Amino acid sequence: LVGTAFVLTILIAIPLGAISALRQYSMFDYVVTTFSFAGQSVPVYWLGLVAILVFYVWLDNPFTGGPLLPAGGMYTVGGPKTLADLAWHMILPVSVLCATWIAWYSRFFRASMLETLNADFVRTATAKGLPRRSVIYNHAGRNAVVPLVTMIALDLPAVFAGALFIETIFSWPGMGRLFWEAARGRDYPVLMAIIMINAVLIIIANLAADMLYARLDPRVRYE
Repeated sequence: LVGTAFVLTILIAIPLGAISALRQYSMFDYVVTTFSFAGQSVPVYWLGLVAILVFYVWLDNPFTGGPLLPAGGMYTVGGPKTLADLAWHMILPVSVLCATWIAWYSRFFRASMLETLNADFVRTATAKGLPRRSVIYNHAGRNAVVPLVTMIALDLPAVFAGALFIETIFSWPGMGRLFWEAARGRDYPVLMAIIMINAVLIIIANLAADMLYARLDPRVRYE
């Protein structure tokens, strides 16, 4: 659940932030900025409850007459446990998580992209007559994404730690909910296992980020 939301967030937030920076002060930029501020301000648990109220209580499926989207669980009770049913149940929780995370990441990448576009080496590349696509992708984009890689590396362990509020609201059995239930039940072996997994993931994520720096930033080289 959280891993799917995290991947979708990266795939959507980077283009949104880049286009917003390239079209600064345009209508698209204003819309993305407004969405970013709203997404950063709204608590994720409140957004989850509103999503259930709208898509499960208020809106009906025109074909079946039941709720438009399921409000909880991984599969339909009594139904076959298929991949399609799993994906159907993931729509609401993944959308809520993506709405919050995309707001943060797109805003962060927009600021990084704007700072890079005003850098001297980008002006030099433009003055040399390089194509705009090459300036954006090979010079500005590669350098602007470096701070985002650091942010992703720090947030990556949260993929396996889970989103406690969302997993609780949507009755989704994940790592965050497991950690909370183990803490309430004083199940120390489970707590230690989850903490150990997070510690290992933090080390691996930071190592991967350091290795990725050398691929993205030409100023970084490892001997």
